[in-house]
Amino acid sequence: MQHSYWEIKQYFSQVGYTIIGSGIVGINTALTLRKRFPTAKIVILEKGYLPAGASSKNAGFACFGSPSELLSDLKTNSEQEVFNLVHLRLKGLERLIQNCGANIIDYQVNGSFELFTKNESQLFEECDNKLGTLNQLLYPIFNKNTFLKSDASIEKFGFEKVKHLIKNQFEGQIDTGKMFTRLIELAEQNSIQIINGIEVEGFEENKTNCTVRLANGFSYRTEKLFIATNGFSNQLIPELKVKPARAQVLITKPIENLKIKGTFHLEEGYYYFRNIDHRILLGGGRNLAFEEETTTELETTQIIQDKLESLLKTTILPSQNFEIEHRWAGIMGVGAIKNPIIKQLSNSVYCGVRMGGMGVAIGSIVGEQLADLME
Repeated sequence: MQHSYWEIKQYFSQVGYTIIGSGIVGINTALTLRKRFPTAKIVILEKGYLPAGASSKNAGFACFGSPSELLSDLKTNSEQEVFNLVHLRLKGLERLIQNCGANIIDYQVNGSFELFTKNESQLFEECDNKLGTLNQLLYPIFNKNTFLKSDASIEKFGFEKVKHLIKNQFEGQIDTGKMFTRLIELAEQNSIQIINGIEVEGFEENKTNCTVRLANGFSYRTEKLFIATNGFSNQLIPELKVKPARAQVLITKPIENLKIKGTFHLEEGYYYFRNIDHRILLGGGRNLAFEEETTTELETTQIIQDKLESLLKTTILPSQNFEIEHRWAGIMGVGAIKNPIIKQLSNSVYCGVRMGGMGVAIGSIVGEQLADLME
């Protein structure tokens, strides 16, 4: 593909900073760079006409970890490491709200609930026995107990096959579409150019800058390059071993008198759902086919979609009629540990990847920290 003189001059000449990926991390990296370098040309490259990863496809959970997830983390990490990870998620959520505005992104703190079915008595007992440990661990952050048993809410929500609920009173939710629209608005207001539909094939570092090779055959130079492609980062920096993790979702048509309010997790967090616009948004099921879901293909599969529908019918909406209106998938970035990788790779190349399914929570702060790696 050949670009015109005007295109080259406007978009690809004298570029100070290039960010690959227009998701939460990428845009926050650009916004932080703009504060430090008011006159620099900042370009964000995005291979999709919308973000290709998870930033515009996630469920909108403003969360930092269910009891079973945190207990699982404590089996392989120290209490201080788990505390630091939760604290990072909370700081990231605070920054997201500060940057975008709580009302603009429809931020609500309705609490979250972990569901335990009749077949999960052992898991519940483990969580119940450790609630004191978890509350003590997180007490310095909230000055209150985070987790409370909430079995009385089971009947109110109308669940079937659910024997216990544990509530996190501090978790919330956002409207993902409104969040992403706001981030794009902020980028435009700060003269940051987002170029959609353009894929990066690779890059080469020179002595003083970096050459970015686009899949259309065109190349240009940038002073610094920031990679914020999360689940797709293996295509550009395979040495970091960030694996893609597909997350499948469905959403119902509006349901009258929907009782469910808040965000919900079940089966150790592998399934999650919420009420949005009087609909149920339900996602998860990666545990049914880990190998198949380690992919960057944005497709849904029958085995997982069938399981999601079954959960709706038997557990979440057992006495209500519903219709599925839409299905989709997003791509997360995961690794051997849950901490994000925020790293300078070379003189001119930096990366902020491996959000571990917590992009909404940590993406804003990761973007800031990525930009701040520059001396």
